[in-house]
Amino acid sequence: MDNKNMEFMQIAMKYLPEAQEKLKEAGIEFSPALAEPFFGLFMSVMQEAYDLGKKDTSIEE
Repeated sequence: MDNKNMEFMQIAMKYLPEAQEKLKEAGIEFSPALAEPFFGLFMSVMQEAYDLGKKDTSIEE
């Protein structure tokens, strides 16, 4: 896992307790098997956002 993906995973883990609570409120029991596909989606979203920000920064320079 490259450094940027590791940072993205750390961000996800920071908000995991909040996500677990929201799932519990919705009546959904949290499990690692349930979370795994969402982590993949989260990583894709974060990578695309990072690439967009990087692109915008290079345009502004």
